[in-house]
Amino acid sequence: MLCKTSILLAGAFAFGGLAAPCTEPYTTPKTNNNAASGSITASQLTQIAPTTATCDGAPFPDECADATTAAAALNNSFDKYGITTVEEKAALIAYTLFESGDYKYSKNHFPGRPGQGTRMMAMPNFIAEYASAAADPSALAAAAGNVDAILATVNGDADKSFGSAAWFYSNKCSEAVKTGVKDGSVIGWQNFLTVCVGTTADPARDDPWSKAKAVLLG
Repeated sequence: MLCKTSILLAGAFAFGGLAAPCTEPYTTPKTNNNAASGSITASQLTQIAPTTATCDGAPFPDECADATTAAAALNNSFDKYGITTVEEKAALIAYTLFESGDYKYSKNHFPGRPGQGTRMMAMPNFIAEYASAAADPSALAAAAGNVDAILATVNGDADKSFGSAAWFYSNKCSEAVKTGVKDGSVIGWQNFLTVCVGTTADPARDDPWSKAKAVLLG
């Protein structure tokens, strides 16, 4: 029987023919898919959503972010807001991909609602709350009363625009919803959409979520 003591001392006693007494059984360390994951890469994003490879032909080029830009900004947002599990990252990637048309849009164009945007297409009330936490105070003060100007304070750089989803998840989703997302289950994903975000569990959203999980879990 293997024991922790003999495993640790094997190197020291290998040439002496000695064996340490087995005082504590050795058990193989457990692994967990929910363990902290590494950084997202541009290659992974293009596997999940191939159109993120380039902004060529984007309908609004100034709003488009390619996979390289998106990966860097997503990683910064995950670090800032404590998003550590693969399943959480997959959910937020899938959510933002769907809402922003594979990162081609950062403002609402259909139907064109004023003040709605970022990569999660947050409504103006959430944009105002997010801006109060993330935007430059002087810029936010100058934008007061203008929903489009307030949106611009968090849409002017990739980190803020992509950071909205991680901020929202961290601050607005209940622990029960977060537990479901971390489980990686369909019901956990759907509860994130319906209970926390307040949208429908459109089957069209499941494809990027399934792909994101598959790619990130390897």
